[in-house]
Amino acid sequence: MKKVLALLLAALMLFSFAGCGKKGNDDDALGMSELPIAKVELKADFEVPDDFKIGFICLHDENSTYDLNFLNAVDAVQEALGLKDEQVLVKTQVPEGDDCYIAAKDLVDQGCSVIFANSFGHEDFMIRAAKEFPEVQFCHATGTKAHTEGLKNYHNAFASIYEGRYLAGIAAGMKLNEMIEAGKFEAKDAKIGYVGAFTYAEVISGYTSFYLGAKSVCPTVTMDVQFTGSWYDATEEKNAAEALIAKGCKLISQHADSMGAPSACENAGIPNVSYNGSTYDSCPETFIVSSRIDWAPYYEYIIKCAVKGEAIAADWCGGIAEGSVVLTGINLDVAADGTLEAIKKAVDDLKAGTVKVFDTKNFTVEGKALTTKLADVDTDAAFTPDTEAIKDGAFEESKHRSAPYFDLRIDGITLLNEKF
Repeated sequence: MKKVLALLLAALMLFSFAGCGKKGNDDDALGMSELPIAKVELKADFEVPDDFKIGFICLHDENSTYDLNFLNAVDAVQEALGLKDEQVLVKTQVPEGDDCYIAAKDLVDQGCSVIFANSFGHEDFMIRAAKEFPEVQFCHATGTKAHTEGLKNYHNAFASIYEGRYLAGIAAGMKLNEMIEAGKFEAKDAKIGYVGAFTYAEVISGYTSFYLGAKSVCPTVTMDVQFTGSWYDATEEKNAAEALIAKGCKLISQHADSMGAPSACENAGIPNVSYNGSTYDSCPETFIVSSRIDWAPYYEYIIKCAVKGEAIAADWCGGIAEGSVVLTGINLDVAADGTLEAIKKAVDDLKAGTVKVFDTKNFTVEGKALTTKLADVDTDAAFTPDTEAIKDGAFEESKHRSAPYFDLRIDGITLLNEKF
């Protein structure tokens, strides 16, 4: 019976992703707003030789919202630069182990000048390949070791997605306010649920920035976080969302890669802020907005560097200006009135520097404001803090390396379990 149910759930998830991952986007759909952040177009201001090849290594495939986001960016940069299919080699379902090294080696053998891998656990195997093939450029998303390894052909990349999550949090906070004003619950009961994968800095940075965005417009908000112990597990993510709803959470968001949490929200009629892409087609009654990293600007950057023989930054972190941090359109049928305008104002404030996501005036840790914090930037086996991260009254996320290192447990957020 369990196998039958699992197969049925898998089929449902696949159907849901078909809506989430189709070509184009749901921002043109009836009921969706314009994009809160203006789209930055790729600039094809250089010519790519016909013999150039780039390879991509993905942990999962298009059924994972995380990997689908990378794969959509591959399509975008291929179209923008006019690359032929034989110039773009993609490997999916590559585990975090020797399989990654084997995949990288095969892409080298097939003539790739640049190879990109998308999962944190791929890093050591990409470094191994970089040392073996110094003539090839190896680029890695979410990694932490490029700046300490010192290899000329190994590079890390990320984006200031904490800004995107903060903006999405504003949408969440405004929805809470609307429900409070409608008498659905009292302000003291304004609680968000968050489905997280692991208690890694990347996840902590994400849920904290989302919470701070919500708190900026709904001061009484609190948050419960339920971890799944997996980046991609539809059943666990659905169960986590349902558990959070049962605990009184009025809105759900997530840092997890399946449709498990959004589908649970749609079934329960609970507003949802998703991640890595719109779930509007599958969840039209509950979807509000989604933030994501657009990897196409980075792909274009590394291709341009490789073609022109220019050095690729050891750590690259794109933001709103580069087009790396994006939001979907807002579901006007679900979001609170004025959400689009509030987010657009916050975008301007972030660009101007008048708002900082991790401003220490806006949170406490164990009841105390922070004036100093050593962060683990130069990662070692013991995760030893080594770099002062607070400057001018704000925690500087992704300034000393591209990958997040914000790991503070701030007041107002309760971790219901911990999965490392």
